[in-house]
Amino acid sequence: FFFLQERLRQVLVLLMLLHGSDSFYVPGVAPINFHHNDPVEIKAVKLTSSRTQLPYEYYSLPFCQPTKITYKAENLGEVLRGDRIVNTPFQVSMNVEKKCEVLCNLPNIPVTLTVEQSKLMAERIREDYYVHLIADNLPVATRLEFYSNREEEEKKKEKDVQFEHGYRLGFMDGNKFYLHNHLSFILYYHREDVEENQEPTYRVVRFEVIPQSIKLEDLKADEKSMCTLPEATGSAPQEIDPSKENQLLFTYSVRWEESNIKWASRWDTYLTMSDVQIHWFSIINSVVVVFFLSGILSMIIIRTLRKDIANYNKEDDIEDTMEESGWKLVHGDVFRPPQYPMILSSLLGSGIQLFCMILIVIFVAMLGMLSPSSRGALMTTACFLFMFMGVFGGFFAGRLYRTLKGHRWKKGAFCTATLYPGVVFGICFVLNCFIWGKHSSGAVPFPTMVALLCMWFGISLPLVYLGYYFGFRKQPYDNPVRTNQIPRQIPEQRWYMNKFVGILMAGILPFGAMFIELFFIFSAIWENQFYYLFGFLFLVFVILVVSCSQISIVMVYFQLCAEDYRWWWRTFLVSGGSAFYVLIYAIFYFVNKLDIVEFIPSLLYFGYTTLMVLSFWLLTGTIGFYAAYMFVRKIYAAVKID
Repeated sequence: FFFLQERLRQVLVLLMLLHGSDSFYVPGVAPINFHHNDPVEIKAVKLTSSRTQLPYEYYSLPFCQPTKITYKAENLGEVLRGDRIVNTPFQVSMNVEKKCEVLCNLPNIPVTLTVEQSKLMAERIREDYYVHLIADNLPVATRLEFYSNREEEEKKKEKDVQFEHGYRLGFMDGNKFYLHNHLSFILYYHREDVEENQEPTYRVVRFEVIPQSIKLEDLKADEKSMCTLPEATGSAPQEIDPSKENQLLFTYSVRWEESNIKWASRWDTYLTMSDVQIHWFSIINSVVVVFFLSGILSMIIIRTLRKDIANYNKEDDIEDTMEESGWKLVHGDVFRPPQYPMILSSLLGSGIQLFCMILIVIFVAMLGMLSPSSRGALMTTACFLFMFMGVFGGFFAGRLYRTLKGHRWKKGAFCTATLYPGVVFGICFVLNCFIWGKHSSGAVPFPTMVALLCMWFGISLPLVYLGYYFGFRKQPYDNPVRTNQIPRQIPEQRWYMNKFVGILMAGILPFGAMFIELFFIFSAIWENQFYYLFGFLFLVFVILVVSCSQISIVMVYFQLCAEDYRWWWRTFLVSGGSAFYVLIYAIFYFVNKLDIVEFIPSLLYFGYTTLMVLSFWLLTGTIGFYAAYMFVRKIYAAVKID
């Protein structure tokens, strides 16, 4: 057992080295070299809150604006995430410090927020919004220092440092709202090695901010847009009163520090996780447990099957065999086509499409090609891959439909191309209408929606038809036994052979293997964290495939032993049982981890959770179905049937 654990640890180390997305860059993402006094542009991405789940663009609040606002051209993933990258009036130059400078155009004339603007600002502070800025594509982070539960002597020496993405818009004290109107930027640079007579070049390797709230009277500004910061002890914070107009100054300061962090590993700060140790142990334990259980299951099934096949193939005991019960007795009905073969083959086609997409995305991300520095790349890749994988989905669906004695291949292909994507599009469209109503940047713009529809009907649909055509023309799967003309009567089943009991039993093992990873994925989606542990994720995906296949084989074996040959739909439903546990976990996460109270954020959470659960059910159901189908064909090919 310990030897197995040690070998697994070695495999994991290898995977961790492979997935090093934080220290390995794809060709094409080149570093930018700055000389002294070169401008370093600060851009705004969006405002986010884990309480409302609704991102807003930066200028939805009355911040200081540059003379000309220009938005960056965005990829599909950025648009779907709600990023709206825009320029800001911050003037930052490489290695040039600024003590304190007023941000808006007019020197020493304060900005006046109207009652409406003040109300909006106070509302966003109450909803716990964070502002996200970037400099040289690095997101801004707020440093949090705290003492860990160490011994008293060590406490004085060492603080634990963690980074929060973005900075808080403001804070509340009682019923009063305070705005962070002064930003102290701390930028770290790495001096590059150059030849003697050349001007030194620098690269930005970290971007931190210390937000402060300073009252208008304490910020003494002059005609040159300079200001003086008050002593830390004597200053009062800048209050925003939502019932009246408010006057304030937006100011900022810039400090540069040299760092020995190289450009290639500049993302490490953002990706450091507080509990990597927990992650390691939980993954190792789930791997060990799953392989241990898998081994036991395989042994039991193989031994039982060998015994069964040996018994069934003994020709001298024909009379005994005739009286026996067991899976051999349903040989004339086991390959009888199920009800609704077109829908079954369509769902399995979509499952294959999802499986291929997820496998490729995780593998490519594990090699570091979809690191967080290329914003929106993961989502864009996933969308395009799903479209292009339609050809495989169509092929498998078409071949299965032909095996199940289907004839209307064109209708079947249309069903495969539209059933699952149609449900996804429908749910997303309804949710999008609610997000539009809130004027959030998370709403997918109409042109993007049209583009997605064009991709669906222009790329995915023809590819599914192409795959379906070839799959339908190919020789159907070879079933080793003939099907009888008259269906056999199914004996009354025990209570534990019920579909729902099967779903509950079959879902436990695959869910147990992956639920730790699920926590990190949920944190990345709902709490604006970076997710980058694709090496772990790949391993978890492999475990998921193995455990789904085995559970599915065990369940179909029990079912056939009980002389119930209606296994097609049942296997598909039962293998996806872990999706039910994912739903329960999502509800638990919502209640315990998130601070969502309003209707629309709750609707968004459960809408997207429904999509995740549906997709997960399709994925695991498909894996289980194909494993069970191969198993059934193998065992009936092994017995001699008169």
